[in-house]
Amino acid sequence: MNTQNDAVSLVARPVLQNFIEQELLPLLDIEPAVFWRGVERVIDEFSPENRELLQIRDDMQEKIDQWHRDIPAGQWNADAYRAFLHEIGYLQRTGEPFRIDTQNVDREIATVAGPQLVVPVSNARFALNAANARWGSLYDAFYGTDVIPRSGGLEAGMAYNPRRGAMVIARAAEFLDRAFPLKTGSHAAVSGYRVVSKGQSSELAVSLQDGQQTTLARVGQYLGHRAQGARQMILMANHGLHVELHIDAAHPIGRDSPSGLCDIEMEAAVTTIQDCEDSVAAVDAHDKVGVYRNWLGLMRGTLEATFDKGGKPLTRALAPDRAYTAADGGELVLPGRSLMLVRNVGHLMTTDALLDRNGQEVFEGILDAIVTVGCGLVDLRGLGRLRNSRSGSIYIVKPKMHGPEEVAFADRLFGAVEAMYGLDRCTVKIGVMDEERRTTVNLEECIRAVRHRLVFINTGFLDRTGDEIHTSMVAGPMLPKEQIKQQPWITAYEDWNVDTGIRCGLPGRAQIGKGMWPKPDEMREMLDTKAAHPMAGANCAWVPSPTAATLHALHYHEVDVSARQKALASRAMASLEEILSPPFGDPADLDAEVIQSELDNNAQGILGYVVRWIDQGVGCSKVPDINDVGLMEDRATLRISSQHIANWLYHGVCSEAQVRETFMRMARVVDRQNEDDPAYCPMAPDYENSAAFSAACALALEGTRQPNGYTEPLLHEYRRKAKKQIAQRTRLS
Repeated sequence: MNTQNDAVSLVARPVLQNFIEQELLPLLDIEPAVFWRGVERVIDEFSPENRELLQIRDDMQEKIDQWHRDIPAGQWNADAYRAFLHEIGYLQRTGEPFRIDTQNVDREIATVAGPQLVVPVSNARFALNAANARWGSLYDAFYGTDVIPRSGGLEAGMAYNPRRGAMVIARAAEFLDRAFPLKTGSHAAVSGYRVVSKGQSSELAVSLQDGQQTTLARVGQYLGHRAQGARQMILMANHGLHVELHIDAAHPIGRDSPSGLCDIEMEAAVTTIQDCEDSVAAVDAHDKVGVYRNWLGLMRGTLEATFDKGGKPLTRALAPDRAYTAADGGELVLPGRSLMLVRNVGHLMTTDALLDRNGQEVFEGILDAIVTVGCGLVDLRGLGRLRNSRSGSIYIVKPKMHGPEEVAFADRLFGAVEAMYGLDRCTVKIGVMDEERRTTVNLEECIRAVRHRLVFINTGFLDRTGDEIHTSMVAGPMLPKEQIKQQPWITAYEDWNVDTGIRCGLPGRAQIGKGMWPKPDEMREMLDTKAAHPMAGANCAWVPSPTAATLHALHYHEVDVSARQKALASRAMASLEEILSPPFGDPADLDAEVIQSELDNNAQGILGYVVRWIDQGVGCSKVPDINDVGLMEDRATLRISSQHIANWLYHGVCSEAQVRETFMRMARVVDRQNEDDPAYCPMAPDYENSAAFSAACALALEGTRQPNGYTEPLLHEYRRKAKKQIAQRTRLS
């Protein structure tokens, strides 16, 4: 429908126009004509520059490719390469030192270190689960995962296993001893926890089984208490994270415990990124409105999801806040939900949800900024049932930006959207994802460009490696992926991000984040390894599930991230030279078996994810790898794997015929892995008529021609084809 009112030339798809005019704007008391005029002004102002920035990407890549073509074989030189990157403006000079000055940042971002979830906002159930993962049961997380062995009489089974339960209680007591030590004795020997009144205030008294009386060793850790029926909850805090002891002697677990302790609830996912990007398959106006509607529902506090569990319908909604009687006798209220950020798409893609005055699709990132800020305004005005930001901010994570100019563009775009809604400047905060090499090497200048609104930087191995391969595509063949992970540039990249963030003043104002733990079923391994993230100076890191968030929270009780960042502030900066050293490999070192194994691994991973994306519109799920280990995957997986195959094809490490044969063979493997899914459509043997199979092959075979190695253009193209085919079959049936 043409929104011609008051000379507006935009053309909005009916589904978008109806959502905006019937669901969003009435909440904000904004007239549609005023809104659409504002939208058109923003689009007219920023679309030309968006195109220019994308053209700069292409021009720089072509110059880099040509530079590598002109170098005689075997004569790549790091110093000459660095000088060349300076010459073309890819690598920029660093300005005077500065510190960010972002204001009105919620404590969950500014001062609390803890786990962070990333979840497709298109899936209401997942979005609610993640938002409610602010609190999680440590007993359940131990009992239901491989943290406790599943053999030798400790199996979980259908009924409660007391032996396994005893192991859970013992592990939990060990945690309490480390995070909340007693003046005397161990939590394992407690016979009772009591809140004792002292006039208007209260304190925690602890009785030991040997008759001794004690309390917490660290002053100030006990914060208050609340009750829920017969259950008493004691609130404590360590390193800024809260923990609830649940006391109920009548509970099946509590009555077997001398202290009556029946559970420990951990403050876990203190922040959640509600994602419109890599974990979402949104290819048209209908999909985009579904994304926006769920984000609006979260901001209003009205989003619900009903699903079947155990043969019965269950409805999930956002959890309420938690009110306590504080230790000083006053009231203490803690959020029941994660602080939610929303991840917009990057600068690359356009959407048919809205056409500009020339009939062209508008840039999706511009539309995302306008609509997601509008939804966030509902929260800022207190129009929802629950509050997200208590400091008056809207948090937007912006991915896939290349260098300071693109970050500055996002800053100005957010400023224009603020002006459109009458918001104070820098009400909208930005998270900059450090996943493109031009951003990495210019990270300080990227931060400078948004120093008044920055709240987040992070690293991500998959996208960053995909960009590394594409940027250096012509330079030479790359190592196998597992060997790439061991190269010096990866460690330098991770350290560079933290070093730069600390030096630019992020501690106390913003998050420095680390990437995803990909194996949601391997929680013991996660516990054994992911403590490295807070030790590295990151005050948040991504986890794949609420249970993983509960367990990862243990690491932030072990590591005082603030103190760790202060210690790291004095170390030397990571090596830029190492960051700019591509992970080249020598094909002569690879035998045929190794090459084929690498191709199998890449092709199976691509197919396993793409078949759900194309055929079912699922942008994030647990996908079995080639060894049937479930990995939490999103689009970043495709970028690294498809670019790796494209690189080996380009340099003759493998042949196109070999790649095609590999994809066909791995398609049969993926079909087998999904044979129990009633919604699954097999790819074999009718490969030619499988849009998913064609898309997967195209990602690899056309990988060198994709802008910066991104997978979105091909995925969107084939998903749209698949949706048309599904619609045709539905009409015929």
